[in-house]
Amino acid sequence: MRAIIVEDEFLAQEELSYLIGTHSTIDIVGKFDDGLEVLKYLQTHQVDAIFLDINIPSLDGVLLAQNISKFAHKPYIIFITAYKEHAAEAFEIEAFDYILKPYHESRIVTMLQKLEAHFVWDRQKLDRQAEVPAAAGSNRVSHSINLIKDERIIVTDINDIYYAAAQEKVTQVYTRREEFTMPMNISELCLRLPEEHFFRCHRSYCVNLSKIREIVPWFNNTYILRLSDLDFEVPVSRSKVKAFRQLMGL
Repeated sequence: MRAIIVEDEFLAQEELSYLIGTHSTIDIVGKFDDGLEVLKYLQTHQVDAIFLDINIPSLDGVLLAQNISKFAHKPYIIFITAYKEHAAEAFEIEAFDYILKPYHESRIVTMLQKLEAHFVWDRQKLDRQAEVPAAAGSNRVSHSINLIKDERIIVTDINDIYYAAAQEKVTQVYTRREEFTMPMNISELCLRLPEEHFFRCHRSYCVNLSKIREIVPWFNNTYILRLSDLDFEVPVSRSKVKAFRQLMGL
């Protein structure tokens, strides 16, 4: 993954470069302190991410990001700034993240992990789109799914998944012994799982039907699902009760 840093304070530039080099595999291919120089560079060079300060000479970071967002290849933009008031503008530009100075190492590490996971997943998506579509009428069902953990892609048997849980903009996927973080919302993940085996039992949960050990009546005529091998209970929301009863023959 290739990235550039756009920061006019030398010490802040060096600190961020050190943190990125220490906590990720991202290759910093350029460092800049001027917005126009960045725009010129991007005319002939392609990068995957830009760590962008807002208060920079010639062309401020927000205007620079607005220009970059019109590119055919849109790099992830991570704003790095001492000013909270630009957060709304960053949201409109669909910036990947918004980091406030002074840097907190734990915050940087979390952002880098999320960034690399998104990069891996987006590359997979492009690869899938480039593949020749399956023949019309094909009944071929995938028995595995690619899950992401510690910057690695783990090919996982569908039946090994117990449940998935929504967590802000990512989804946690649980097998018997491991937890994976997928850079997508739970609706997107559910589309990748075979509906004959998985049920969206709650806006925040999707469960593997074959892993349900016990169906426990709960308040408001809903249920709690206890899973085999795991000490965790998955709720069935009121809006999903009717479909769940039909599915389970209750």
